[in-house]
Amino acid sequence: MASTKLNDWADEDIELPPTTETTGADGITTIISWKLDENDKKVKVTRRVRRKVQTSMVSHSIAERKHWAKFGSDKGKPAGPDRQTTIIGENMHFKIAPVTRQVTDAAAAEAAAKEAASAAPVKAVVCRLCKGPHFTAKCPFRDELAELDSAAAALDPEEEAASRPGLAAPGSGVTGRYIPPGQRGGGAGESMFRSRDDLPTLRVTSLSVDAQDDDLRALFEPFARGGRLARANVVRDRETRESKGFGFVSFESRKDAEAALEKMNGYGYDSLILNVSWSQPREPRP
Repeated sequence: MASTKLNDWADEDIELPPTTETTGADGITTIISWKLDENDKKVKVTRRVRRKVQTSMVSHSIAERKHWAKFGSDKGKPAGPDRQTTIIGENMHFKIAPVTRQVTDAAAAEAAAKEAASAAPVKAVVCRLCKGPHFTAKCPFRDELAELDSAAAALDPEEEAASRPGLAAPGSGVTGRYIPPGQRGGGAGESMFRSRDDLPTLRVTSLSVDAQDDDLRALFEPFARGGRLARANVVRDRETRESKGFGFVSFESRKDAEAALEKMNGYGYDSLILNVSWSQPREPRP
């Protein structure tokens, strides 16, 4: 019997009254609708709204679509939404806010940082021996530089000190490697004040624009065995101080200058081939 009552209750059809709308003289519309609560009892819902007509501009296709004839269960009903079956929601209008100045500045700073990172100079590979744009292990002048280093290392410490008056001889009691001119006992005066034409001088061309006086001295100093290397200077422009691509090396011994001429003429240095020749006497200036 219990099952029979249950089935009778399930088959019972609960009908709700239709929704009604009435508009008063004050323009307020009263909407009365019905619904079932959690206990399946009828509940009356009353809403009072004030409708305001707003005119909006829409496209021609949207205006035509609002007057299309209805079909199906709503066939024959007037145009517009049916309040009994349709709930009209609020129109949501989205407005895109303009980009702020902070966002613009942040984007510009990020773009500038990326551009600066891409334009940053890449550290070039420099050879430790010849300063060329390649790795030291692949230096093409490695053997020739090794010969120069071995020739300089073959000198006896006493001979090296005698050939270079600026160095202290072993056991001389002078601290440090440098000896002042007054303590050298090599005669009056230094050869740095002598004219270039008074010394055996070599003219070195095809020098790199990055070559310094110390680089030129390091190249030719191993040949100064009979006497010291008097001077080694790169000729530069008076205004820009940039190298003109050549320089002069003066020896105190002509034999040393001849050995340096024979060995260094055609020697590769800093990706260039050196051209070494005897320096011609300078013409007297008017």
